[in-house]
Amino acid sequence: MDARYNLNGGFKPTAKRSADIDGPDFFPTPAWATQALVDVEVFKGEIWECACGNGAMSEVLKRTGCDVYSSDLYDRGYGDTGIDFLTAKRQSNNIITNPPYNSAEGFVKAGLEKAGEKVALLLRLAFLEGAGRNTSIFSKTPPSRVWVFSERITFYPLDAEIRGSGTTAYAWFIWDKAQTTAPELKWLPLGYKKKFK
Repeated sequence: MDARYNLNGGFKPTAKRSADIDGPDFFPTPAWATQALVDVEVFKGEIWECACGNGAMSEVLKRTGCDVYSSDLYDRGYGDTGIDFLTAKRQSNNIITNPPYNSAEGFVKAGLEKAGEKVALLLRLAFLEGAGRNTSIFSKTPPSRVWVFSERITFYPLDAEIRGSGTTAYAWFIWDKAQTTAPELKWLPLGYKKKFK
């Protein structure tokens, strides 16, 4: 049996994001996932997309009227390259990105240090779990809001055939420095995937 297919005959998309041949974790963000964020959150001032890859997220943010600075550690043909977000000295009003998952905790910490207003990270919903993250992040600086996707995001390597559906739940984690109330759990409305297909 073809290993790309589940036992029920359905196409099995990438179940786990893994590094590509260049080493970094690179799976472009579908446009609809970024659009869902800007429809529910207001960002004032500059946005730094600090793991911009090929610009998939930056281009959506620009189309919605945002002032976007794009950078990445690796050269994917977009933005300023060779910039390590974890050690960079740059500051911005907002940080929005889909971080490499093996560095997600570092991106939370660095984002909170470098953003004046908001940090928005696209992460697995399971990022909420874990004793280590509870100790290092959530007990000290919990997110202000977690926007859970009602529709599954499927991440594909660049130029892969888009078929099937993802197996992992994702959410936008928002750290809003102006919010002083308890964290909120919210759900993004349905329909984005179909609208932007």
